Amino acid sequence: MEEEIVSEKAAEESHRQDSANLLVFILLLTLTILTIWLFKHRRARFLHETGLAMIYGVLVGVVLRYGIHVPSDVNNVTLSCQVQTSPATLLVTFDPEVFFNILLPPIIFYAGYSLKRRHFFRNLGSILAYAFLGTAISCLVIGSVVYGCVALMKVTGQLGGDFYFTDCLLFGAIVSATDPVTVLAIFHELQVDVELYALLFGESVLNDAVAIVLSSSIVAYQPAGDNSHTFDVTAMFKSIGIFLGIFSGSFAMGAATGVVTFTKLREFPLLETGLFFLMSWSTFLLAEACGFTGVVAVLFCGITQAHYTYNNLSTESQHRTKQLFELLNFLAENFIFSYMGLALFTFQNHVFNPTFVVGAFLAIFLGRAANIYPLSFLLNLGRRNKIGTNLQHMMMFAGLRGAMAFALAIRDTATYARQMMFSTTLLIVFFTVWVFGGGTTAMLSCLNIRVGVDADQENVGVPESERRSTKAESAWLFRMWYNFDHNYLKPLLTHSGPPLTTTLPGCCGPVARCLTSPQAYENQEQLKDDDSDLILNDGDISLTYGDSTVNTDSVASSGASRRFVGNSSEDALDRELAFGDHELVIRGTRLVLPMDDSEPPSNVLDSARHGPA
Repeated sequence: MEEEIVSEKAAEESHRQDSANLLVFILLLTLTILTIWLFKHRRARFLHETGLAMIYGVLVGVVLRYGIHVPSDVNNVTLSCQVQTSPATLLVTFDPEVFFNILLPPIIFYAGYSLKRRHFFRNLGSILAYAFLGTAISCLVIGSVVYGCVALMKVTGQLGGDFYFTDCLLFGAIVSATDPVTVLAIFHELQVDVELYALLFGESVLNDAVAIVLSSSIVAYQPAGDNSHTFDVTAMFKSIGIFLGIFSGSFAMGAATGVVTFTKLREFPLLETGLFFLMSWSTFLLAEACGFTGVVAVLFCGITQAHYTYNNLSTESQHRTKQLFELLNFLAENFIFSYMGLALFTFQNHVFNPTFVVGAFLAIFLGRAANIYPLSFLLNLGRRNKIGTNLQHMMMFAGLRGAMAFALAIRDTATYARQMMFSTTLLIVFFTVWVFGGGTTAMLSCLNIRVGVDADQENVGVPESERRSTKAESAWLFRMWYNFDHNYLKPLLTHSGPPLTTTLPGCCGPVARCLTSPQAYENQEQLKDDDSDLILNDGDISLTYGDSTVNTDSVASSGASRRFVGNSSEDALDRELAFGDHELVIRGTRLVLPMDDSEPPSNVLDSARHGPA
């Protein structure tokens, strides 16, 4: 009987402690939000909300560490979700899987769901180079430099445990995950050069996915024999195969889940939003349960859902989903940064070594430089729109570390090497967010980078011949895909696009009628995403530009379409490419990815406005 009473009291005390711990983070987020409002009210840009959250976390951590007596048995005051297999403990702690399964998915999903696809795809080649090849280069450079520091520590007797080359490579993969959320927020507010914004944002989105798969591949490196830390060619190629398999499998799973999220609950927006939310989150958990990487899966699920599923949602659900994931992203990101500040003082097994810390800072700068400058030089050889030296310097400066690096580092702190890596990663995140994030505005001014750039006017003053040539060079890579996507995938997977009965051969008529959504026949504004605002159909013109929509009858639209198409298909292609964010679609023929934000040709506007009544 006495044991039951003691057990009940312990459970009640644990519940109260858990509530108090959660209350600490809620108060931290509340204080952060109020301070953000004050900063925005006074237009202060020297500190982002993530930096504020870290500062408040540090202050609370100091109070918890030095102002509150901690019992010798720390486990009595930790959260019930604490990792039991790790000797490292926190005064206020969460299972690292909480970060991966609860806090990271909304952050990663929102990055894909809010992706500005037009600028992303226009710079896709460069973004892929920085994200894949650049991350691999950074990992190798950081790992090599850190291994030199470890060797020096071993010679001077500063090394207190085993630290192998695979550990150095793992550290390189962890800190290669950039998170320039502070810089991007300032870029968005100041309307910085759209090319720079697209390159940085695109790199950071894919870079996180590459870094987590790369770290998993390094952990999976297992040479044959007794010594698991020697170099083995077979094991190396096996790790490369694991990397490719995990990444491609996660990509396929995320894209497939995004495609099958085909809701028909438009009459009930609340149910529709709930289903969309659950399908999105389940993508992450499904990938992790199947042995893939949830971060990659949920990222490409977000991109796919933004492209397809978003068109099927009701207007109310479209607004709800965007606002919901934006809110979750904001809260989760600031929660993680608050926890970082708290962990600096409450983590019980920190290993700070000055030699390793200095070597790690040197390594991340060298790794970032080896990523940006050589790749930019090679990319400029094939780019008409060159990446300027000032933009390269800004990309080098904006290589902040953040939530992903922290989540990867805290996932395993069971050994001496992992504890040192975690402690050093915290210092790197603090330094880059506070110093580089706070110095973004000054660096933009120093490098003379354009601010206040209106994306709709970014190409004003560029000669028409040069503008068309640049767009044509960029568009051909995606023309075949977008033709296929517009004519077949969008009609099949959404309520948008031309009906399959107009794009498939006549012999496929019964199948086309079966697969085409009834709304596709009724929907006159066929593509409602950001990729197309101008649509030219067989029977009528619906011209949307800015806030105005002009419709003409079939006679006028037929004349306008004939005048627009002209005598040459190449001339038509040039005119289509000149539309920028506005696309010309002739039903059943082709769709060209817009590559610019320039004004639509005046003759098309005139044709639509002044057609016969």
